[in-house]
Amino acid sequence: MKHLSQLQKKILSPNDLLQQLNALKSHHKKVVFTNGCFDILHKGHVQYLSLSADLGDILVVGLNSDASVKRQGKGDDRPVNDSDARALVLAGLGFVDFVVEFDEDTPLNLIEKIVPDVLVKGGDYDPAETDANSKKYIVGRDIVLKNKGRVEVIDLVQGFSTTSIIQKLKK
Repeated sequence: MKHLSQLQKKILSPNDLLQQLNALKSHHKKVVFTNGCFDILHKGHVQYLSLSADLGDILVVGLNSDASVKRQGKGDDRPVNDSDARALVLAGLGFVDFVVEFDEDTPLNLIEKIVPDVLVKGGDYDPAETDANSKKYIVGRDIVLKNKGRVEVIDLVQGFSTTSIIQKLKK
């Protein structure tokens, strides 16, 4: 149970996360934030998250709640795994320091509270996009940039997506 307990300590409520991050920031730790559904963890996710972790000292992963995933329009059968399962799998990655669930459509409220030093998204986003209605817009970029942080984009691993895995399984 020791290892499971350690994983569960990485999964925090927004308020508990803020307490942890405030303490870490006081020791000049650079906080990196990214978010997603992470429904069926695959090579693309692991590579993306590991590269995100390399951009700072503390990697925080914002995880869409089940209701939030459903509103993303990914299909009636999504998420495949519930948020508890997805959070535990993410926490199992050694380079993920904290996992925090959010119920909104975007992680904007979390980003406003956390104010990460680095905000990361996948290569299908554009850090220079300023139109909030564009699919390439990175939510929270303005907050991070205003606070002297930076916004980074990491290339996606071609051939890996949860949607394509589900389609393969259905064949």
